[in-house]
Amino acid sequence: MPEELDQQAKKTVLRLFTYGLYVVTTPEAEGQTPGAFTANWLSQASFEPPLVMVSVEADSYSLPLIRAGGRFAVSVLESGQRELAGHFGKKARHAGNKLADVPHHPSASGLPVLDAALGYVVCEVTGEIPAGDSVVVIGAVIEAGEQREGEPLTMREAGFRHAG
Repeated sequence: MPEELDQQAKKTVLRLFTYGLYVVTTPEAEGQTPGAFTANWLSQASFEPPLVMVSVEADSYSLPLIRAGGRFAVSVLESGQRELAGHFGKKARHAGNKLADVPHHPSASGLPVLDAALGYVVCEVTGEIPAGDSVVVIGAVIEAGEQREGEPLTMREAGFRHAG
């Protein structure tokens, strides 16, 4: 077993993992705008029941809103929507209400969903697990909507370089 982790190899190999790019939105809390952020560490975790897991930065604006509201929505971005993904990748303390100038609508259960998304799911939080500087939030899919056909945006296409 090697004594020291090869940092360059670690980054190179982690960047080979396939990731989609999504926008996760939260319910509004009293006196606060809904949270919205770009997520790439997101995956289906179970078929039955249908569960989704998403990694959320522990110090993010959105995590307390997810916890308080007990739900989150995931909008699937389309290939070519790199700028939109970048917009939601900004920190809330610098960007303010990231949904303000982006066309969106409420899902049947009231969470913001991007009009430009291929589709979305709304999840009810079933648990969370601390994970380093993040928290993995697990949610049961309680609503889903197809908005149009297309290919999803990936990290590789976007050229984003996030990898531990």
